[in-house]
Amino acid sequence: MTGAQAMILAAGRGERMRPLTDHCPKPLLKVRGKPLIQYHVDALGRGGWRDLVINTAWLGHQIEDHFAAASLAEDGPRIRYSHEGRDFGGALETAGGIARALPLLDDAFWVVGGDVYVPEFEFTRAAMDHFTAGGKLAHIYLVPNPQHNPKGDFGLQPDGVALNRADTRYTFSTIGIYRKALLAGLPAGNPHGLKAPLAPLLRTAMDNGEVTAEIYTGPWTDVGTPDRLAQLNAT
Repeated sequence: MTGAQAMILAAGRGERMRPLTDHCPKPLLKVRGKPLIQYHVDALGRGGWRDLVINTAWLGHQIEDHFAAASLAEDGPRIRYSHEGRDFGGALETAGGIARALPLLDDAFWVVGGDVYVPEFEFTRAAMDHFTAGGKLAHIYLVPNPQHNPKGDFGLQPDGVALNRADTRYTFSTIGIYRKALLAGLPAGNPHGLKAPLAPLLRTAMDNGEVTAEIYTGPWTDVGTPDRLAQLNAT
């Protein structure tokens, strides 16, 4: 079986969403009647991606149970899991989780956070083909800064090269396309469950000119607090 070309990050505890996440994993919280993570699975299916990986930790069995019980379209993605909670007792942070799942992934793959609401994003084949032809380590999607992150995260040159340091910065959407080589500094398959964040790896790659980016202006919300979830469901 070839490696999956997409990964949804769904292992976090969702501390800021408590008490909503005390008994429900954050990616299963519903926006307008549908679990957050289901929007991504559906969008990946529409993009033609047939295999994806979901990492889990906090209440991860509920995520697996959800998709086991869901009536997935026959042409929808096949889901494999990287169970960090079962294997290591908790989440491994973003880079640690991706590194753990690398044996299940293709050389280039999409990644999206399971707790963002971005209902109109298209995971296109054209974007993947453009990335793989370009030879960079990562291509990330930035969004205009929301109120809760006014200073932003990364900059962007006119030629599409992402910047670690810049006067004008945008917010990282959690969506990106990566090569396995971006994670080369971590043990293959992360067999010991090393916890590692992604931002330092991206920043180092940016300093080496190895990351491109573009600004996404469609609807996007980091569903990080009960208030943000309530606002989405009230509109």
